Amino acid sequence: MTIRSTVLLMVGFLSVIKACLAKTDPNFYIFLCLGQSNMEGYPGIEEQDKTVDSRFKVLAAVDFPNMGRQKGNWYDAIPPLCRPNAGLCPADYFGRTLVNHLPQHIKVGVINVSVAGCKIELFEKENFRSYAATAPSWMKSIIEQCGGNPYQHLVDMARLAQKDGVIKGILLHQGESNTNDKAWPQKVKLVYDNLIKDLGLDPQATPLLAGEVVHADQGGLCASMNSIIAELPKVIPNCHVISSKGCTCRPDHLHFDPAGYRELGRRYGEKMLSLLGYRPTEPNN
Repeated sequence: MTIRSTVLLMVGFLSVIKACLAKTDPNFYIFLCLGQSNMEGYPGIEEQDKTVDSRFKVLAAVDFPNMGRQKGNWYDAIPPLCRPNAGLCPADYFGRTLVNHLPQHIKVGVINVSVAGCKIELFEKENFRSYAATAPSWMKSIIEQCGGNPYQHLVDMARLAQKDGVIKGILLHQGESNTNDKAWPQKVKLVYDNLIKDLGLDPQATPLLAGEVVHADQGGLCASMNSIIAELPKVIPNCHVISSKGCTCRPDHLHFDPAGYRELGRRYGEKMLSLLGYRPTEPNN
């Protein structure tokens, strides 16, 4: 190979690298969302929730045939965000709150991989198979939509998203199926640590926001779990618990209603804004 051809090859190689780096937008803030049915979103979307700022995006983790969404592509974050038959969830008003207060040049994207009814064990890399094998048929159907491995599916979608933007945090809403499980905080830590490692993230720059389940003041059937959720910051230093106090729920006292999801989502968003150095009370210009 001549010197000239070697130089041309190097220039071409550097151009490819430059093009790949240029595609990653540091002003595109991406957040991973995982959990069970309340993060998935209980069916029920009201008219006021059907329009969003185009700066708020969702990466479709599965196909949404009726909405024309294909897995692995970004779309305006009109609910549902998780799966076609899901509903409003905390991630909806989390993202809306962020774009309402962040500078106009910043976009927000969410990726939601959640499975109704699941224990946190479904997201454990080493144990998910034994847990999934015992799941009811309806849950197995959801798991199959995630390639049979929801944790790995979330990682795969996140790696795809990292080509476009920067992961800034992780949102969790899970615990109803682990009620009274005192080992739950350590199990969540394992999932969080694996995500940090597998995605090459900095734990000091990647907060975990964990929401409480339906509160005792709403007659929450699993409200006792909130005392265990409160232990998370003791095992994950960059973890922040989001209160569900006053967030209204459905008659089953397990799932939030649309108003409850909006309020809980706003609280997730306000906490994230403060961690990013913005005052939630000051809307953007």
